[in-house]
Amino acid sequence: MRRLPLALLLLIPLGAVAAGPDRDPFATEAGIAGPAACAQPAAGTALGLAEVVDLALCNNPQTREAWAAARAQAGAVGVARAAFLPGVNATLGGSRVHTDVEDRAATRATVTNAGLSFSWLLYDFGVREATLESARQLLAAAVATQDGTAQAVFLAALQAFYQVHALQAAVDAAGQSEKSARESLAAAEARYRAGSATPADRLQAQTALSQATLTRIRAEGDLKNARGALANAMGLDAHRSPPLAPLAANEPPAGFERDVDALIAEARGRRPDLAAAEAQAQAARATVDATRAAHLPTISLSAAPTWQDNGGLTTNASSVGVTVSIPLFSGFGQTYRVRTAEAQAEQRNAQRDRLRLQVALDVWQAYQNMTTATQSLRSSADLLAAAEASERVALGRYRAGVGSILDLLSAQSALASARQQRVQSTYDWNVSRAALAQSVGALDAGILPVLAGETPNPALIGKP
Repeated sequence: MRRLPLALLLLIPLGAVAAGPDRDPFATEAGIAGPAACAQPAAGTALGLAEVVDLALCNNPQTREAWAAARAQAGAVGVARAAFLPGVNATLGGSRVHTDVEDRAATRATVTNAGLSFSWLLYDFGVREATLESARQLLAAAVATQDGTAQAVFLAALQAFYQVHALQAAVDAAGQSEKSARESLAAAEARYRAGSATPADRLQAQTALSQATLTRIRAEGDLKNARGALANAMGLDAHRSPPLAPLAANEPPAGFERDVDALIAEARGRRPDLAAAEAQAQAARATVDATRAAHLPTISLSAAPTWQDNGGLTTNASSVGVTVSIPLFSGFGQTYRVRTAEAQAEQRNAQRDRLRLQVALDVWQAYQNMTTATQSLRSSADLLAAAEASERVALGRYRAGVGSILDLLSAQSALASARQQRVQSTYDWNVSRAALAQSVGALDAGILPVLAGETPNPALIGKP
């Protein structure tokens, strides 16, 4: 084969490098946060809230799925940017030609040809700009969705963490109630042997003990299920739930009220799902512009040098031209494409407005839930203290022979209920704080010390 033009030889490796799948020449993924490196704790290490959340964000497949979706949309931005650059294609060919003509000697020749085509869209009345703007907005929506997914995984891990601790406290409370019921049974048996109690007292005390034992068994089963749910939230198999560090004592601050209007305004500026909806609405508007401009003329520049060697006869040719393409009629298809794009843009606007209202409702409900949970937590402490004192008095009176078994069992039932309410109030308060932060769009690593009771949180307890 004869020597090819140098320009064609240089374009072959250039095209191979430019098409590399790992390259990002437009840096479209610069604003996308990749998955964090997973630092697995040593086996048997008791994990605190921060470690649980870190492992959930690192291991949970939802975060990787959202990251991949954002990268895919970044690729669409790169495709839209590429439309502004010229396109260059090279062709190479070779053939062996055998010619056999009657009464003449057969001829054989080797034909080698090469060509280079260059095309560049110079002007299209804004189609490329609008397409690129749509891709950019969809990328912004994907990044916001990735942030929202991370917050959802964050909240799920936090809820599962507190649920395990709440059910562990419920198991402990059920164990204390079972111990109290056993003491009541012992007191009833002692009085029965002394002749100061009837068999009915002993039977009622035995029934109460059996009920307390059943409650403890069910609480232990719920705890095992909660541990499995926590492992799942952390991206682990359900039977591989890690041990957890104990919760530090954490009481509600004296004042936590904030202006709800300010919280709603802050949420509308920070909520990633609302940011995604706004970006999708802007992308839809850009799509309308691109669809309208698609029916306008386009101006393109083209050039095509060629080279051919036909059995020793070499020819070179080239062409340069400007093409103006003017769409005249497409069977009203363009009209309906514009109408469709406008309707989709209106749909996106309505979805954004609906979400703005939902954000206000989310913040309002989360704020009221936190207010209720805080008040309930304080009241449950008083209720528990009163129930413990009542149970001690009732047990002492029964042992002294001046109280009835019904009074004792009633006091112990009230104490068991108070313990469960204290456990539930503590769980509700812990989760409601995180739910309020999530409704405002402020659920991130910075809130973890606040949830652990280390520092006050201006977003939840008032401005400094």
